[in-house]
Amino acid sequence: MDILSDVGLTGAKPTKFPLQQGLHVSTITGPSFSNPELYKRLVGRLLYLTLTMPDISYAVQHLSQFLQQPTQAHYQAAPHVLRYLKGTTNKGLYYPANCDFHLTSYCDAD
Repeated sequence: MDILSDVGLTGAKPTKFPLQQGLHVSTITGPSFSNPELYKRLVGRLLYLTLTMPDISYAVQHLSQFLQQPTQAHYQAAPHVLRYLKGTTNKGLYYPANCDFHLTSYCDAD
């Protein structure tokens, strides 16, 4: 994964959860991150991955709320999602190119 080498996590251990348990980040949690473009690029790549990895959708949506002014705490939470993805390389949605895909949905409206 190129994204792991960009952040320097190629040798990191995988985690079991997309976000750290008990993580509480807001717009006023500490000093500003010195390289906000790096944070924006990382979250942008993670947003793209949510198309095939819906289990990270909540975590990435939560991190994307702080794109305007990321702090150190926000940036420290983002690589945790990458460490989670490192342990789930065999999971995800697969859409073959030659499949006749039919979507069926049901609704229970009383």
